[in-house]
Amino acid sequence: MGQSLSKPGLRPFLPADLPTLVEIFQASIEELTGEDYSEAQQEAWMLQAEEEDFAGRLAKDLTLVATVEGSAVGFIALKDNELIELFHVHPAAAGQGIGTMLYDAVEKLATARGAKRLVAEVSDNAQPFFQKHGFQPQRRNTLSLGDEWLGTTTMEKRLAPAEDRKLSS
Repeated sequence: MGQSLSKPGLRPFLPADLPTLVEIFQASIEELTGEDYSEAQQEAWMLQAEEEDFAGRLAKDLTLVATVEGSAVGFIALKDNELIELFHVHPAAAGQGIGTMLYDAVEKLATARGAKRLVAEVSDNAQPFFQKHGFQPQRRNTLSLGDEWLGTTTMEKRLAPAEDRKLSS
């Protein structure tokens, strides 16, 4: 998709979004992580969306959905105002600024709510994105998914208090 997308929007997660967000989750893993993970690892990871608690996680967390022309193209879920738990952009919308828009919104909300840091368990292919946004690697992890193991990295970003951000604006 070489063309520019229409101006994207943001809105909260709605239960009716679940099938589309599952598709975005699975497509992003299948199409964007092949250089870092085997097919078996990707399949184990994609199966997480079929668990009963996937919808519950999205509903319980602060989940924002990015849309283009009314259709969901990405989402981000913030747990406990600190942990970026789920963050996926549809491959057709990758590289169009959707991820940055989602991340920036979550950082602003977390900061306004008093968060001092953001933490993410980052897949290997997502590390450059997080580093670009000021995250630093903290430790390497091995995540067990069924019979597969996936390497991830815990990354953290310290946030300036909301008052400090207002002064520098």
